[in-house]
Amino acid sequence: MKEKKESVRSPRGMHDMLPADVVYYNALVARAREIADYHGFLEIKTPHVEHAELFLRPLGETSDVVQKEMYTFRTKGGDTLALRPEGTAPMMRSYIEHGMASWPQPVKLFYEGAFFRHENPQRGRLREFHQCGFEVLGDADAISDAVIIKLCFVLLSEIGFHDALVHINSIGDRECRPRHRRDLVAYYRKKFNYLCKDCKRRLKENPLRLLDCKQESCMELRAQAPQMVEYLCDDCKAHFKNVLELLDEANIPYTLDHYLVRGFDYYSRTVFEMFIAESAESVAVAGGGRYDDLMILLGQRSLPATGCAVGIERVISEMKRLGMEPKEAAKAKIFLVHIGPAAKKKSFVLMDVLRRAGIRANASLSRDNLKTQLNIAAKVGALFALIIGQKEAMDHTVIVRDMNEGVQETVTEEKLIEKLKAKLKTKK
Repeated sequence: MKEKKESVRSPRGMHDMLPADVVYYNALVARAREIADYHGFLEIKTPHVEHAELFLRPLGETSDVVQKEMYTFRTKGGDTLALRPEGTAPMMRSYIEHGMASWPQPVKLFYEGAFFRHENPQRGRLREFHQCGFEVLGDADAISDAVIIKLCFVLLSEIGFHDALVHINSIGDRECRPRHRRDLVAYYRKKFNYLCKDCKRRLKENPLRLLDCKQESCMELRAQAPQMVEYLCDDCKAHFKNVLELLDEANIPYTLDHYLVRGFDYYSRTVFEMFIAESAESVAVAGGGRYDDLMILLGQRSLPATGCAVGIERVISEMKRLGMEPKEAAKAKIFLVHIGPAAKKKSFVLMDVLRRAGIRANASLSRDNLKTQLNIAAKVGALFALIIGQKEAMDHTVIVRDMNEGVQETVTEEKLIEKLKAKLKTKK
């Protein structure tokens, strides 16, 4: 009996990002990086693997990520490590480890990369996914919350989403949240038999997460649940009011979402998620908020901070669903065509000459047939073909052919760059 061969495929919930999607990815990250740089955010790269303890208390030992979704493993040396499930805790770890408290405050950081959660794969949820994020460490002012939200909104707008909508809430702080928690628990205890299995557990471990349940029966119950906004202390009220006023000033559309709590224990005060209004299914493409308690959860002195993450796969999915094309990098306008060994060597060197001159060029150096190379030049949309044969290689000349008009002329190598720049200028 023949053994059934297993299909060669990626692990469940993980995927290849094929060239067509990489174009979307690069366009999104390039725009995010440009926005970050303009606003003074410094890019940082942290390891894909961290000590598991870094995430246990900050994310909440009762959170779904810690209990069900974190990839952990033990090393030969006995350390328990984890594939990073999110980007904020590593930012704070790096702040501590590298003495960023001595840097000019606040420290503004930008990151992008892969993250890992053992979730049930579905639309918008992968086990390996990519995010980019903005973090402001060391500032308690409401302006930093507003800046973070604005950067997300600007990024989505400049990509082409003209109807992004912010869902925003305040979940208070250590001073005012206990009163809300007490009344919330009292309310849900009376409804205990109507709660889903997860929410029965959440009632004991993390009552605030009851408001975030997506089960229809639990969503009906929360309509009458105590709302955090009614329990905010004066400082939290003033902070939230300032954030909303700044969003109004910037004409950023938002809706107050009293059920928005986010999933991690480190959040306080402002929390938000961002949606594409045209989406038939409500999948948040970005989210974040203030996490003034994170440093305390790491056993350090308090440090006010706020940040967000943008789900790259989710944004790409929305772009494709709406038929939006990514704004690609400029395409090569010159295509090198060679005929014969000597001409191939010339083209091999000429590619770098053109690059140093700031002229984007392409070639198919492994092809030797003239017609095939010209066909490729036409398919990639080249404006001009540079044709080098054996004679041109010997004479140090190049034939410049206009791909649209079919007109061509012979140019010396010394005059080539000058001639090409003049021709390209007329094509703009």
